[in-house]
Amino acid sequence: MGTSLFSLGTRAMFAHQAALQTIGHNIANASVAGYSRQQVEFATAGGQFGGAGYFGRGVDVATVTRAHDAFLTREAAFAQSLASMDAARAEQLSRLEAVFDTGEAGVGHAAGQFLNALGDVASRPSDLSARQVVLARAEDFATRVRQAGAELDALQSGVSQDLGYAVSQVNSLASRIAKVNAEIVAVRGTGHGPNDLLDQRDRLVQELSGLVQVSTVQADDGSLGVFVAGGQRLVLGANAEKLAVVPHPYDPQRVALAISESGLQRELPASLLAGGSIAGLLRFQDHDLVDARNSVGRIAAAVSGAVNGQQALGLDLLSSSGSPIFAAGAPRVLPAQTNARGAGGAFVANPTLAVTDVRALQASDYELRADPSGAPGAWQLTRLADGLVRTVADGDVVDGFRLTLGAPAPAATDRFLLQPVARSANEMRRVLDDPRGLAAASPVTASLGVGNSGTASIASLAAVSTALDPSLRASVTFTNDSGAYAWELRDAGGALVSSGTGTWSPNAPIALNGFELRLGGVPKNGDTVSVSRTTFPAASNGNALAMLGLRDAALVGGANVTDAWAGALADVGVRVQGAQGSADISAAVAADARARRESQAGVNLDEEAARLIQFQQGYQAAAKILQVAQSVFDTLLDATRG
Repeated sequence: MGTSLFSLGTRAMFAHQAALQTIGHNIANASVAGYSRQQVEFATAGGQFGGAGYFGRGVDVATVTRAHDAFLTREAAFAQSLASMDAARAEQLSRLEAVFDTGEAGVGHAAGQFLNALGDVASRPSDLSARQVVLARAEDFATRVRQAGAELDALQSGVSQDLGYAVSQVNSLASRIAKVNAEIVAVRGTGHGPNDLLDQRDRLVQELSGLVQVSTVQADDGSLGVFVAGGQRLVLGANAEKLAVVPHPYDPQRVALAISESGLQRELPASLLAGGSIAGLLRFQDHDLVDARNSVGRIAAAVSGAVNGQQALGLDLLSSSGSPIFAAGAPRVLPAQTNARGAGGAFVANPTLAVTDVRALQASDYELRADPSGAPGAWQLTRLADGLVRTVADGDVVDGFRLTLGAPAPAATDRFLLQPVARSANEMRRVLDDPRGLAAASPVTASLGVGNSGTASIASLAAVSTALDPSLRASVTFTNDSGAYAWELRDAGGALVSSGTGTWSPNAPIALNGFELRLGGVPKNGDTVSVSRTTFPAASNGNALAMLGLRDAALVGGANVTDAWAGALADVGVRVQGAQGSADISAAVAADARARRESQAGVNLDEEAARLIQFQQGYQAAAKILQVAQSVFDTLLDATRG
């Protein structure tokens, strides 16, 4: 009997000691993120037949389990993945917002100041100080545009560095998960779960989910398979693959994500990365940053192209045609790295772009590839900003630029990224230094007939086409009071070159020989207006007025330059607000998912304290059993001695 009591007491003490040890372990790890509460599972020891029935032999410790819910753990990891993606994009967008300065510090204000300064030149075309102010304003505008482009490049560099650091973290975590997998498999044969190792692996997967969204599959041997990008293996058993940051398939300024397979790197499409900070960074790089670069680039290309175009139509103080005021980055065609190459590694096909209408340019990149229909000479052009797909051929003009495929023609498998305006801002600069070179004068001058009886006056006269021939003299004679007129063009010798008729109405221009003549007042029957070569450019302001008119002209996507900059500001602001809202919501969802997981698997100190008292009392009771057993045993010994 004493021996049985000793056995019962010993088993009970060991069981309650194990429980106390486990409770102490829970209390010690209560603040450890991802720790799952552990609990000793007891089992009744099998009874022993003693003639008068079966007598219990006490309690056994079956195992130590952890409070784990696989669904809640996966849900917490998934929510963390989305929260990290939204937070990464929101952080980058807040930095992008700083590039788009408002008020007097903005590009829109600088453009307005430049164009407004032309008003003083129009008032005093021979004043060199007024011309110098225009050049100073032009330099300020070009500098701000160029700085915006440089800041966008700096953002891209930061994103590339952040992606490199994140990828190194992913590789480290994947290696650690593979190592823990091996340790778990090694102890799997004991029949008991290595709870702390399982918690460690869950914590690593949770941390990995913050960088890239993963899916997991539990194997029969206890290892955990980890997959990314829609099923691409990252960890399988004790083996881990490595991610890498590689150059973008088109744009050398950008980067992409790849995974190593058997020593080869295969690009992972960004569209398959649905969560994690890496997905947020790639989305910012490939969409938000590209759109911002194209918005600034379109403004640079539109303003420089329109101003230079009008400048070329005028005369400077040296009676020469105006030379360009600005230079901007040229359109680019970037071939895919997989395109056909010739000797020396050079690409065989090299299409080119040429801007034909700066007002029609769009803030977008384009992808060019062979037309899926297989039609000879047909190519599919996708505007990446909105996904618009068109079929084009060599020499077609699309969105303000002409596409020339050149010779040899691209192969059917070749692909190209077209960037009409992406680098315009980065290379924006003022190239006119001599204030006398500002072409304020119109190449032709208008005069009214001395015998005119109406109230008509010369409102403006500006060249609108390079086809203007200043050697031709134009005359307009009104044939009645309703605005009907006849016109003639004669050469320097007085010979008639061409003639015709027209009808004038208030505010409508009279367009002849590449110029537009606008009248104020009302002409009468018999009134005449003549237009001839400008003799004294210093006294003419026709082209300065035309350049001043660009201030309110719809140069950039149907808006003037100031409104276009305001629109770019608004677009970035909306993106920032949307991203921050998404980040706040996803962070709240992630916190709620963690709370649900903690409520199921976390440590409650009050509960553990109560259980500590419970098993302490059980331990003391088991010790009492041993004390009684000792007393009984001593009594038996005394009786046998007696």
